[in-house]
Amino acid sequence: MTYAYDPELAAAIPMMPRADVSDLPGARAEMAAGVAAANADVDTTGVEVGRITVPGPEGAPDVVLHTYRPEGVEGPLPLIYDIHGGGFIMGSPELEHGPNVTYAREVGALVVSVDYRLAPEHPFPAGLEDCYAGLVWVAANAAELGADPDRLAVHGWSAGAGLAAAVALLARDRGGPAIRFQFLGIPELDDRLDTPSMRAFTDTPLWNRPNAIISWDSYLGAGVPGTDEVSPYAAPVRAKDLTGLPPTYVSVAHFDPLRDEGIDYARALLEAGVSCELHLFPGTFHGSSLVSYAEISQREAAEAVAVLRRALR
Repeated sequence: MTYAYDPELAAAIPMMPRADVSDLPGARAEMAAGVAAANADVDTTGVEVGRITVPGPEGAPDVVLHTYRPEGVEGPLPLIYDIHGGGFIMGSPELEHGPNVTYAREVGALVVSVDYRLAPEHPFPAGLEDCYAGLVWVAANAAELGADPDRLAVHGWSAGAGLAAAVALLARDRGGPAIRFQFLGIPELDDRLDTPSMRAFTDTPLWNRPNAIISWDSYLGAGVPGTDEVSPYAAPVRAKDLTGLPPTYVSVAHFDPLRDEGIDYARALLEAGVSCELHLFPGTFHGSSLVSYAEISQREAAEAVAVLRRALR
């Protein structure tokens, strides 16, 4: 299929990762190598980077949190709780190292990025419960961290955004931490794989319908996606009640199979009375922000900083 990609992005596609998750070990290795190369050039000046280990869910291993603290900024700091992407089956906090350094420096926030268990080795709800346990710990220990629990945002891209949306639902339903804002970038939210964009975009770079099928089968178990057994905490677009959720920012990419589920979720939030900002970036595809020199990618990155700064001021 032919796509009207942004010209700067189109020129970079031949150099993009193969990202074929039918070979999951190979895809994981490819991602890790690419992330390591990209992170070698990240300038962490003015940001203190660290790690802490906190209790995991009951009966599960501890959870490692990566922290990014701006130097020379008076506290208590706003909190950004970041959940990395990777289709529930790949990735680590290192995937978001560069953006998290930027958020700490430019938003003036303490950024905490959670290292959760991945499927298929650890299917739903393992990774989600890791994310929630880390969030609960961070909120309860905000004072010791020099942060303000009343200025807490959950943040993620792709599957990380789907997990962020699910964490917000859990926090509401379990009486957990008060979340001021949720930032959902190109979110993976719907296991049913039946939106127009999901049906159409079978060969787009980095993420496409074949990868999405493997992602959901790995996360939920083969044969489970699309059935009535799927929890809204796994696929938040299935939630019947979105009232009481925090104000939300949703971004979607033009030629992304996930595009329409993000739009559907934004619309459902608005119908539930939740303040929601929705932005579709034209000519983009899932993960095209990796082409960081492209003007559209720079706009997307600048908007993320502006949105978070405004939400947490």
